[in-house]
Amino acid sequence: MEITASMAGSIWKVLVKEGDQVKEGDDVVILESMKMEIPIAAEEDGTVVKVHVQEGDFVNDSDVLVELA
Repeated sequence: MEITASMAGSIWKVLVKEGDQVKEGDDVVILESMKMEIPIAAEEDGTVVKVHVQEGDFVNDSDVLVELA
């Protein structure tokens, strides 16, 4: 499963690393857009397989941030 950006912005904080277990609703990344911090949450339980972004990266709407298995 892929967790994607809900809007364009900069990655303010990455809250998970590869191998972490996450539950549905857990925040995985905090996106900064229009001077607001927007938490991006996992939509289902899983294990973080790959983190595609680093803090400071710019992402567009629908870019893949984190992959879960």
